[in-house]
Amino acid sequence: MLELDFTQTLGNHRLRVNETLPAAGITAVFGVSGAGKTSLINAISGLTRPEQGRIVLNGRVLSDTAGAVFLPPEKRRVGYVFQDARLFPHYNVAGNLKYGMAKSMASHFDKLVALLGIEKLLTRLPGSLSGGEKQRVAIGRAILTAPELLLLDEPLASLDLPRKRELLPYLQRLAREFSVPMLYVSHSLDEIQQLADNVLVLESGEVKAFGPLESVWGSRVMHPWLPAEQQSSVLKVSVLEHHPHYAMTALAIGDQHVWVNRLDKPLQATLRIRIQASDVSLVLQPPLQSSIRNLLRAQVKQCYDDNGQVEVALDVAGRTLWARISPWARDELAIKPGLWLYAQVKSVSISA
Repeated sequence: MLELDFTQTLGNHRLRVNETLPAAGITAVFGVSGAGKTSLINAISGLTRPEQGRIVLNGRVLSDTAGAVFLPPEKRRVGYVFQDARLFPHYNVAGNLKYGMAKSMASHFDKLVALLGIEKLLTRLPGSLSGGEKQRVAIGRAILTAPELLLLDEPLASLDLPRKRELLPYLQRLAREFSVPMLYVSHSLDEIQQLADNVLVLESGEVKAFGPLESVWGSRVMHPWLPAEQQSSVLKVSVLEHHPHYAMTALAIGDQHVWVNRLDKPLQATLRIRIQASDVSLVLQPPLQSSIRNLLRAQVKQCYDDNGQVEVALDVAGRTLWARISPWARDELAIKPGLWLYAQVKSVSISA
């Protein structure tokens, strides 16, 4: 695990972190420019010294101001992937990958190359690679140093949308296949939703939230960064069944389920879905006939007035589902905390 308890000056702000991050999966660090994201991972990597406090990785003290301990970057066993690939231009791809490769990783070289889909690039020079290809090589090079932790500082920021979509699955596979915990810095909510197991939210150097993605996204802490039309819920679900006659798949949410457009996934496979708050309507009784396929039993947790509309937090099988309605609808249906009702969601509006 990664134990963080330190402070550092950031211009007019101070970065203050006191959290323990898991030594598994992908933890996203989210915040706007100047929030302290890069300063956080620079302190972890050893590129900067914390003013006060300590950083401990898997029981090894990387930095401790009280004990005058400060391991240099090369002794930390922490990999770092920057926004730009920073490959050696005079080495081909194979040479870049093997530069600094740990002996323990030599037997994994072919597997990693195949996993990243760069087998046909090994003899090429960096200058002939696309941006996405360069980043895959940079990520592979970092993994081959056998790090205990991999830091990624907005590695997709300089790529266009198609290249970003190309790279995201590779990162997911790497985290799973090589069991390398990753700290992934990003200000892209889409990237975070697709990748992160956990999220740490920074604002002006302060940690505003930390926890599992679904929990943080289900709180209101993310709402300031989301336009009203993008307010949404992220739910972890599993494939329950495929409809025998229609191109639809049922996804389990606790003891309830929703139907979505058919997914090419096996039964019991887990995934995340995203539901826009504006696509959730509320009714007090199940409608007799409706084109909307999904009806979820829910209890109102809280209501918030927001710019002439009402955000309603619902408990659905222990998960938080957000609905966005008008004050008129709230008052007419007498929606308030504790009320049991039904949430309707169109199948076509659920993103999986």
